[in-house]
Amino acid sequence: MKELQAILQAFAESQQNTEPVFLATVVNVKGSSYRQPGARMLITQSQIVGTISGGCLENDVFQHTRSSMADRQPIVVTYDNNADEDIVWGFGLGCNGVVQVLIERLEQDDPLNPLSFINQCFCNQQQGMIATVFGVEGEVNIKVGTRLILNPDHSVTTNIEESFLKVALIKDAQVALQSQRSSVIKYQLLSGSVDVLLEVIQPPTRLIIFGAGHDAVPVAQFAKALGWQVIIIDCRASEATRERFLMADEVFLTHREILQKQICVDEHTIAVVMTHNYLDDLEILKILLPSNIEYLGVLGPKHRTEKLLQDLRIQGINYSIEQLQRLYAPMGIDIGADTPEAIALSIIAEIQAVLTNRCGGFLRNRSEPIHQRHEVKQTEIYAKRGTNHYTFSNALITNNQQLSQL
Repeated sequence: MKELQAILQAFAESQQNTEPVFLATVVNVKGSSYRQPGARMLITQSQIVGTISGGCLENDVFQHTRSSMADRQPIVVTYDNNADEDIVWGFGLGCNGVVQVLIERLEQDDPLNPLSFINQCFCNQQQGMIATVFGVEGEVNIKVGTRLILNPDHSVTTNIEESFLKVALIKDAQVALQSQRSSVIKYQLLSGSVDVLLEVIQPPTRLIIFGAGHDAVPVAQFAKALGWQVIIIDCRASEATRERFLMADEVFLTHREILQKQICVDEHTIAVVMTHNYLDDLEILKILLPSNIEYLGVLGPKHRTEKLLQDLRIQGINYSIEQLQRLYAPMGIDIGADTPEAIALSIIAEIQAVLTNRCGGFLRNRSEPIHQRHEVKQTEIYAKRGTNHYTFSNALITNNQQLSQL
């Protein structure tokens, strides 16, 4: 997330002059790869921001922006890490897979500029969907680099004129946004086929830290290092808090008596409670536990949290099993942490594991691939010419199979 934010910042700065700006995006991966679909790199005359590999492809992509794009048309470069010529190429790739990279020149006023759309989603804390064509076969009136954007309000912006494909893309984009899963889809049309990356755009993770002690500082620092939005709520209303948390996006000085009127959370919010004040924690849990918050962590031993819940029950407040499953207390992964920095590391690691639906164990004990495999789905579109009736037939395969097998 932080890398993408740096790319957005660099792109905004590049708009102050007329230098050409290029964007490289990993659009498909088969087998093992250092970066996954959606990884981006911004290229200007003066700098390169972001990475699309472990450092072995970046220079070659840079050279393509200088030699292969004189007509300003997007291109897709395929790097086959399985090929014997790898040594000849000199890339020295360490992963055994195939990586496809879309390289395009960004135009300032393009309504389908992916970075402008991503920045909009980030600023408004909303989700969206980008569908990008990266492969075209046959006599299809569709070009590489054309897009369909599903806006947060579910309106559509696109330069795809093929009505059959447009209908299918809108349908699949809505499904992907609802399931929160990006994917690669091969659409089989009457006269050819197109490959499309459907990418879910997520705004930065929103973390609320209740408490402004010195142990909360490294939690905020680690969260900002990941590009998260950090909000500090200090129930003691100390002015020193603002100076201590200059890295935070927002700082609220308040008291527990008025906290109810100031907190706004949703299913995309995560929160950690580390006020070191029992009565403050009691009030915070009373507000947050009934909400649909995604993660709620509480600092302190297990018996302390059990007493908090018991006191809430005495007040006539009971919670469902589902609500309690979102409660992590004591919070953090068991790494033997005993310093503020190590404790903060264990807390942020646990949150990351929860957000990505992982168990937080050792990778050497993991039998499945480290990275989530993007599904490759084949969609055949049957349509009667002159009508608006379409039939879609779908089939799924994993992305470590060759696209040629579709």
